Amino acid sequence: MVSVSEAEVAHRVASDAEVIAWVDADDRLLGALPRAELRERGLIGRGTFILLFNSAGELCVHRRTLSKALYPGYWDVAAGGMVLADESYAESAARELAEELGIGGVELREHERFFFDQLDNRLWCAVFSAVSDAPLRLQPEEVLEARFIAPEQALDEALAKPYCPDSLEALRRYLAAVDR
Repeated sequence: MVSVSEAEVAHRVASDAEVIAWVDADDRLLGALPRAELRERGLIGRGTFILLFNSAGELCVHRRTLSKALYPGYWDVAAGGMVLADESYAESAARELAEELGIGGVELREHERFFFDQLDNRLWCAVFSAVSDAPLRLQPEEVLEARFIAPEQALDEALAKPYCPDSLEALRRYLAAVDR
């Protein structure tokens, strides 16, 4: 049995208390609420998804810790998270990439926004991409392991392994846009 560390538990408590941008179905700001309340009430927040590639075109995929409120232990094709009440999508993306994977000071390209609507996960999503060959520094409270693979391999693996559905949607949209 895999245990959850005290640091992960403390991180989860702090994460649930973060004050997140609360928006309507058209991405208009309504206010700000603690993350846990937003999730429990089925309200809509804002989220960022950062697809990190190396210079060979491989995508960083990572496995989430077991303490995550949504999709614990799932593989994820994007760094990212919820947009805090006082930040923009771009500020959130830069913060999340640095926190989760230890990658900072890189150019972030914004691609598109879309609405993701599942019973326990309703959010407006902003998709970003970045390229870096810098060594990853994984945040142990959020990321168990990471590796670089071809984007198509991640989509194939998602047929047999648990992958986060929201970030997979971000990847599919990104790939469809770059294939045009």
